[in-house]
Amino acid sequence: MTFKASTAQIRNGHLMVRDAHEWDSLALALSHAYLAKDDELIEQLLPPFLQSWRTVTTYLLKDTFDAAGITVSIPEHPWGIAALSANGRSCEPLLCEAEDSDNGRAEAAVFGGLRLQTFEETMTSYTKCLGRLTGEEL
Repeated sequence: MTFKASTAQIRNGHLMVRDAHEWDSLALALSHAYLAKDDELIEQLLPPFLQSWRTVTTYLLKDTFDAAGITVSIPEHPWGIAALSANGRSCEPLLCEAEDSDNGRAEAAVFGGLRLQTFEETMTSYTKCLGRLTGEEL
């Protein structure tokens, strides 16, 4: 399977669950809950948001990743979609903006600094992650 075909299937898999507007609305509502420090709303929104992204990647797209020779495992980062590995490389697409710390781990601020990415931004970073794994770029 080609890189472009894989990324198209990944995008389509996520759009089968929610359209881009729904993904963006959920991310925005969750971002606002963090900004307002509304723990009750965070507890209500966070699990379905994370689980949707992770379930699509782990189960719905299993054949796509298998065909591309990519192994999918549980993410280490709290905002990670999945830990992806292939060709001796690994990466973890994130749902938020994050900066690498001194130890090389991407870190995101939670209260006051968390910015969840839009659907398009997430797909772009997802694609960059896959490009690093496969050695291909769009």
